[in-house]
Amino acid sequence: MNRLYTESLEIGYGDRTIVKDLSLSIPDGKITALVGANGSGKSTILKTMARILKSKSGNVYLDGKSIHRQSTKEVAKQLAILPQNPTAPDGLTVRELVGYGRFPHQKGFGTASKEDREMVEWAISVTGMSDFAERPVDQLSGGQRQRAWIAMALAQGTDILFLDEPTTFLDMAHQLEVLKLLELLNKEQNRTIVMVVHDLNHASRYAQHMVAIKQGTVISQGTPAEVMTQEVLREVFGIEADLVPDPRTGVPLCLPFELARESYALSGNQRQKRQQETETNREPVAAGL
Repeated sequence: MNRLYTESLEIGYGDRTIVKDLSLSIPDGKITALVGANGSGKSTILKTMARILKSKSGNVYLDGKSIHRQSTKEVAKQLAILPQNPTAPDGLTVRELVGYGRFPHQKGFGTASKEDREMVEWAISVTGMSDFAERPVDQLSGGQRQRAWIAMALAQGTDILFLDEPTTFLDMAHQLEVLKLLELLNKEQNRTIVMVVHDLNHASRYAQHMVAIKQGTVISQGTPAEVMTQEVLREVFGIEADLVPDPRTGVPLCLPFELARESYALSGNQRQKRQQETETNREPVAAGL
């Protein structure tokens, strides 16, 4: 059995239920990508599995124990999470930021031990941030900043790493920079990585396991070849797409060309309404001439 899984998980805010009866298992030693349309519940599921959010019912299990019944420090020694768009205090250097990752292992007043310092330097080195260790985080490029935060998560010394949209707001080069780093951590260190991804082709290229989610429900899960089908794309994203094999890896890549019929009908109504409004707005101008 995999180390991390959920059973009959229900998640919501107030009276609103977002995820219901979710039973999901995360493969050990693989990169898992959670994909779905905006508002589908991907980030909510990720945060609940990382114990940032509390479930209404059901459980998240880590090594056979309910994650919500373990202490924060105990959980932080086993998994790390990088949320969306994290921010650091002005002037905080990369080395200082990465040092925060050692807090779960420290006692008393949080004095850094030799092991802490070694882990910090290792995390900075493996993420390629050695040349920027003394630079303030707020002076880094987007890709460098994201690598600094990943270094902080690595400094925790956990085998499981959660990332919520790690490539958001990054240009293509910096997106690849971050994804290549995650791929390296998975292959060379056998890290279990769970990430929310918007770009389907990034998910297919860099994840060995994909979970497609719609309105808090898992529609499909498995390898990219099993999840990236026209039927799943139509149901989950409301698009029609051609699927072509990646010339380098053979995994399916998505080339969307049209909205699915229901989505297109709605879009057509919206276009018709907009056209009518435009014509109405033009009438006074024409009369004035």
